[in-house]
Formats: sequence, structure tokens, C-alpha cells
Amino acid sequence: MLPGDPPAAARSDVTGLLHAWQQGDRAAFDRLVPLVYDELRGLARAQLRRDAGQWTLQATALVHEAYVRLAGTDVSWENSSHFFAIAARVMRQVLVDEARRRQAEKRGGGVRPVDLAPDLLGAVSAGEPETEADFLALDQALTRLAELDARRAEVVELRYFAGMTIEETSRHLGFSHATVERDLKLARAWLSRQLRRGA
Repeated sequence: MLPGDPPAAARSDVTGLLHAWQQGDRAAFDRLVPLVYDELRGLARAQLRRDAGQWTLQATALVHEAYVRLAGTDVSWENSSHFFAIAARVMRQVLVDEARRRQAEKRGGGVRPVDLAPDLLGAVSAGEPETEADFLALDQALTRLAELDARRAEVVELRYFAGMTIEETSRHLGFSHATVERDLKLARAWLSRQLRRGA
């Protein structure tokens, strides 16, 4: 369960609405919104706070843009955890698009690959905000990792973008706690090498 997840009964409602939406019930999506809004806002605030001062988007705008994109997705929803994981991925894409837009506005807006600071993957924050170039470099490295090892890339997404704990990630993916920790450690090392190579 994600921090701030609704109680079990509400999570069951979310799952039911996701399945109804998947079956073509457009009204189910509209009923889903109030059940998940606070949790999505919490995810958005956490991402924007972690990268304080960088984004022009507010949490509400990020959630609304994520809603628009989610409404157009064709996903076989499993449960509420799956929904929040996909929502976090969509928010990541919104932020990537925003970072690209801002880079394009800057003179010489090329992406500058950087070291992968520990706080990028859910460890204790070093207190240094990322730049949009940092964010884009991480996104590019994570996309490359997904092509090579989709599971480890998903572990990173769930921990970094969805804010899931190791235990929540383990439950969501159906792997042991030790497997998730090992995947995260190997993914972090691989991403660090990729970003250093590009620096």
C-alpha cells in the first residue's frame, strides 16, 4: 500500500472501478477520480518537493495533466497499486516533457548527464535540487535500463517515482524483499555508471 492509500474497502472500490473502466465504462473513470485524487496529489507533491524550485508546474496541474493522459491509456489494470504505479510513470513523463520544453527554451539546451545522487533513488536527500538536465539524464538512462532489464527499471520507477517502500514494491511485483533490494542495488549501480559515462 502506498503512503496515504485509502483503506481496504476504498482500495477494493478503486480496483472495481478500474476493471469497469477497462471494460469500457467511461463513467467509472469519473467515479474513480475522487477516490484517488488525494493519493495522486501526494505523489505529485513528493516529486515536486524533491526537485524543489525546478518546476513551474504545481501539484494540481501535474495531477490534472496525468488524469488527461491516463484517460487515454489502454491498460489491463490489476489493482489500485498497479494504478498508482502507472500514474507515477505518467507523472514522470509529464515532468520529462516539461524539462524538455524548458531545455529547448534555453540557449544551447543540451542535456548534461550527471552523477546519480543517492537521493535520486529514494535514499536520504542530499539537499541539492536536481536540474531539468539531471532529470532528463536520469530519464534517458532509465529508458535504456528498461530496454535491457524491464524488471529492474520498474523497481526504480516504483521506488523513485511512485514513492513505494521496498515492502510495497515487493508486494506489487510479487518478488521477495531481498530480490527487490538486490534489483534496486544493481539498477542504481548500472544507472550511476551510465550517467558517469555520459558526464
